[in-house]
Amino acid sequence: MAPNDSAHTTEEARDLVAGRRKAARYLVPVGVAGVAAATIGLVPALAASGDPDLPKISAQQLIEKIAASDAQQLSGTMKIKTDLGLPSFGGLGSFAPKGGAGKGGSSASPDSKLMELASGSHTLRVAADGPDKQKLSVLDNASEYSVIHSGADVWAYDSASNEVYHSKRAPGGVREGRPGKAPEALPATPKALAEQALKAVDPTTSVTVDGTSHVAGRDAYQLVIKPKQSGSTIGAIRIAVDAKNGVPLKFTLAPSGGGKAVIDAGFAKVDFGKPSASTFDFTPPKGAKVTQDDGKGHEGKGHDGRAHGGKDLKGSRGEEFKGLNVIGKGWNSIARLDVPGGKGIPSAPSGKGGKGDVPPEARKFLDSLGDKVTGKFGSGTVFKTRLINALVTDDGKVYVGAVNKDALVNAANAAK
Repeated sequence: MAPNDSAHTTEEARDLVAGRRKAARYLVPVGVAGVAAATIGLVPALAASGDPDLPKISAQQLIEKIAASDAQQLSGTMKIKTDLGLPSFGGLGSFAPKGGAGKGGSSASPDSKLMELASGSHTLRVAADGPDKQKLSVLDNASEYSVIHSGADVWAYDSASNEVYHSKRAPGGVREGRPGKAPEALPATPKALAEQALKAVDPTTSVTVDGTSHVAGRDAYQLVIKPKQSGSTIGAIRIAVDAKNGVPLKFTLAPSGGGKAVIDAGFAKVDFGKPSASTFDFTPPKGAKVTQDDGKGHEGKGHDGRAHGGKDLKGSRGEEFKGLNVIGKGWNSIARLDVPGGKGIPSAPSGKGGKGDVPPEARKFLDSLGDKVTGKFGSGTVFKTRLINALVTDDGKVYVGAVNKDALVNAANAAK
């Protein structure tokens, strides 16, 4: 086993992790689930046993090795196990997020299909040949779902429903029929996920090299990232980094509360050779329903719900989330914003013929996630997962972050 070494980066964090930004939507728990799906979309899993004897390396050198990695070609099989502590989405009916391509959406739309990666165990096949050719396939017992990016085309196919989703990019990466940049795909390699984790590294972070391992038959260093602060829901992030080319091979996120990992994912097999060109070919099967995403349903908005050129998030009725502010630093950063209309979570219908903003089954789902809390700020509900938590106050304030309930309540009290 290689000797342990440690180093701490001093670069200030540039962003909140993507999950924190997107979690602060009008119906926070569903946003949290979507964030989780986006976060794990192409994370890797399953390591082999054994500890290779590798040259000593510092944490700073290993981070630089990841950043300098230029491996753009790979193919392999990954396993993903995710436990966010979310209840089943079954029974939500039309309340659950759907694809936004064309009228009625499509079951093959990546926006809806990849939500399934937010829980349970999944087997994936991945392939990449540079920035313009990637493929991800989610394998099931009797079906397969694939997303293929080849040049200007993005195809997705769901064999279970025999539906196809298609979008096209004009030169420069702009989606045809849509202003601004096209929505970015989920990370096509483990490197992209590791880079997201490394954005959170600042003086509030401990970064160490914790020995070595074998992953998918390759020698790897173990990079461990931990918050120095208390109050974060994240206990540690462990990244197995290929000793030869610096590509992250395995990603594990352990919660501060203990128990099994929130995300445990990595390559079971990997090959850094050039994939066959035919890997990225796709022709819609005969009889398949094809939905063309012309961008009209998303005009003026980016993939995160923000108006292009603007800074405010949009609510479900087009109202703007206002007062966006970041409280605290590092791993304990909390995003604060105002719900449209100045009210808390919408109510469910009451009584026969009663009116409300949320269907009863959706209200039940929200309540199953929430804990009622009170404080100097008044009263509200804390919605919980094992990773992202959110406090929605009854007077329409939202506090969201990868922090525990007490941290959210303290932030709300301090804002008064």
